[in-house]
Amino acid sequence: MSEKNDTRQNILDAAIARVMHYGYAKTTMAEIARDCRMSAGNIYRFFASKIDIAEAIARKLNLVTDAQSAALVRGKGNALEKMRAFHLMALRTTFEKLDKDAKVLEVAEVLAHERPSFANEKMAQERVFLVQILEQGVAEGHFAAMENLNFVAEMMQSATMKFRYPQLFSRLTLPKLERELAGVMDIVLNGLKLPITVQQSVKIE
Repeated sequence: MSEKNDTRQNILDAAIARVMHYGYAKTTMAEIARDCRMSAGNIYRFFASKIDIAEAIARKLNLVTDAQSAALVRGKGNALEKMRAFHLMALRTTFEKLDKDAKVLEVAEVLAHERPSFANEKMAQERVFLVQILEQGVAEGHFAAMENLNFVAEMMQSATMKFRYPQLFSRLTLPKLERELAGVMDIVLNGLKLPITVQQSVKIE
């Protein structure tokens, strides 16, 4: 690892420690710089703003969840099992992460408001995994043949968005959310057995 990467990682480590202790709103760039024993001006060579540090922290966490998702997609089981497991894993991972510390929820809320492009990028990566499971399901005969699997994956995300960032949408307990997700997946998976016609008459600008 280069000296520049070492410094960047040290900044992230210091930022994570401070944000997890004091919260995002009460953390300043000057305090992070002081924790790293560097000047406040020097830290801006690596991160242009505090929100950039928050995004970098989230990206680091996402590397772990993306690896878990990739392993699930490549692993054993049919598409029906994988589709349920994929959504349940996403729900439990996010719920537990946000429920464990309100300061993580604070960062998630800030990113959702100030960096919607980051969330969109995360959703695009998730669609890659969903399309792979859909392709397996079509090959196995569990799902009907579909022309645009990416569109289907996008609509699945819309139907299950509540379970991606549960604490941002509700205050339900994990068991209640799991029950709701199971019901939604029953409906979605049964629907995938039928041919899907994309509505062409609706044009979104």
